[in-house]
Amino acid sequence: MSEIQTLQPKLLWKWFSQICAIPHPSYQEEQIAQFIVHWAKGKGFYAERDEVGNILIRKPATAGMEDHVPVALQAHLDMVPQANEGTQHDFKKDPIQPYIDGEWVKARGTTLGADNGIGMASALAVLDSEDLVHPPLEVLLTMTEEAGMEGAIGLRPNWLQSEVMVNTDTEENGEIYIGCAGGENANISLEIERKLNTFEHSYQLVLKGFSGGHSGGDIHTGRANAIKVLARFLARLTQDEPQFQFSLSEIRGGSVRNAIPREAFATLVFNEGLDTLKNAVQDFESVLKHELAKVEPNLTFTLQSVEKADTVFSQSTTHKAIHLLNVLPNGVIRNSDVLDNVVESSLSIGILRTDETHIKGTILIRSLIHSGNRYVGSLLKSLVSLVGAEVEFNGYYPGWEPHNDAPIVNLTEKIYADVLGYAPVVKVIHAGLECGLLKKIYPNIDMVSIGPTIRNAHSPDEKVHIPAVQTYWALLTKLLAAMPKK
Repeated sequence: MSEIQTLQPKLLWKWFSQICAIPHPSYQEEQIAQFIVHWAKGKGFYAERDEVGNILIRKPATAGMEDHVPVALQAHLDMVPQANEGTQHDFKKDPIQPYIDGEWVKARGTTLGADNGIGMASALAVLDSEDLVHPPLEVLLTMTEEAGMEGAIGLRPNWLQSEVMVNTDTEENGEIYIGCAGGENANISLEIERKLNTFEHSYQLVLKGFSGGHSGGDIHTGRANAIKVLARFLARLTQDEPQFQFSLSEIRGGSVRNAIPREAFATLVFNEGLDTLKNAVQDFESVLKHELAKVEPNLTFTLQSVEKADTVFSQSTTHKAIHLLNVLPNGVIRNSDVLDNVVESSLSIGILRTDETHIKGTILIRSLIHSGNRYVGSLLKSLVSLVGAEVEFNGYYPGWEPHNDAPIVNLTEKIYADVLGYAPVVKVIHAGLECGLLKKIYPNIDMVSIGPTIRNAHSPDEKVHIPAVQTYWALLTKLLAAMPKK
């Protein structure tokens, strides 16, 4: 039995332990989905999946609550698969290994999946409980949220019967989310002109140890993007050391579109100037450690000899790639004019890869307003046109427009104040929630989002605060019991 099953509330942590034991990264949720449906049917609940694999489970109201407003609890089935360099973990096969560290639950060397595993566990715990008071209840578990909200996009219409939805993907104790940013993928591609490798030396630049994190929720924190930092070094190398002639044979970084990259790598080939390169790397690492001492205390920048590649980029491709990545906008573009301390528009390159013919990058654009999204897209179109690259857009999802006068918001605020002993914060966030898409398909459902404190989501430093989970459970169960009559 996992040690986290000793925590309170026991039913929630029992379910989270079970969720950790079944691999469920994005696009690999089928095993956990089948497990949940089999369990629900075994309990005698209505359980069905729609055309894209989303799960809907219904549980009748407890005695005396039959005529109260029906509620849907909503979470997503998938998690972001991120592991530290050197951690041997196959997210398709290996279980997550949670452990207790003081007041926090963490995972050994990988993302924990508390985003959104705690929310999913809480919904399943409510279904599993025999003594909680609640109205007619639905639990909606969606597919592949982290990789493009595909479950929410394909959700079956006229399926849910609830009048209220509680999204469980909030990551801050004491906060109620009532709106969020929309987003869209921008996929950049630069064609590679290759030539035979006649260079004597091959060395790889290795930049790692960065904090990473959520590319929406953490975009304002100043955390560095490893891909952008590497591009900065390469540009500096070409400008400050013009006598050092080199070409690239590979450049890559990041692993998921919605996380700030923690690592980046580039392989350089050259004939002369090894000492110049070594000195430049050491100097740049010192600069970074000074500049980023607070936000990136664990960064390292090293140089390693690697096997010689058969082909390399031409000088033209090398320079185009470096300049494209160096001037690529990244981070906060604009703060909101109408919401205090909220980012309006941002972008983050999350994945960079080299294949035989192209350098490809995936950027996630986020904005509270559609015009902001279009503006950032236009920046990218202008940029790629200057270097002969291309950009394609896909995976658009709308933001969630706030309605702070909705009855469920007022009720949640009142109950949360009773649980906390002080007033909660009602806010709009820059991260993406499924609520905007769900609201588009079910426009008459009132929505609110709550959850416990989760730090460093989408990175191996992810952790969830144990006391905050207890607070969240108290709020959720009291909210269900307080739902008014129709």
